[in-house]
Amino acid sequence: MALNASTQIAHRADQVIATLADRGFAEHLTSLAKGSLSSFTVDGDTAGAFTLTTVRALPTDRVPDFARKFVGASIDVTQVEQWSAPDAAGNRSATVKITVAGVPVTVSGTESLKAAGESTNFAIDAKVSSSIPFIGGKIASAAEPYLGKALNMQAAQVNEWLSK
Repeated sequence: MALNASTQIAHRADQVIATLADRGFAEHLTSLAKGSLSSFTVDGDTAGAFTLTTVRALPTDRVPDFARKFVGASIDVTQVEQWSAPDAAGNRSATVKITVAGVPVTVSGTESLKAAGESTNFAIDAKVSSSIPFIGGKIASAAEPYLGKALNMQAAQVNEWLSK
């Protein structure tokens, strides 16, 4: 299943990347999802290329019933983003991979930050897949709208965080 979403953030790209790489912001975002931040690492200097790894324990209360029986009351979601250094215009791109512990569901794709003066276009182009025979496609389809909402929530929270 394809996941394509983009949104505008009313702040410069360097401010957006600094926020995305801020542990306090990651904790804030995770708490909004009623989860807990298990691990957060930034490998490298955010002024250049770096890798951001976030592990969250999230409740499954909004997971469809047919999928909840596979995962229990909570799931560990690992998100690894390998960000490029900014180009001359301040644009960045990242490969992203999201895995869910104990469930063969993955999200693989790219994220981008396109600088537009005092604002930034934040986009994701990814594929949601599951290797479970017969119901894998159904699980991937169920996950897709949540991921789109998560991107939009993240962008709104970046705006709010930077506006403080």
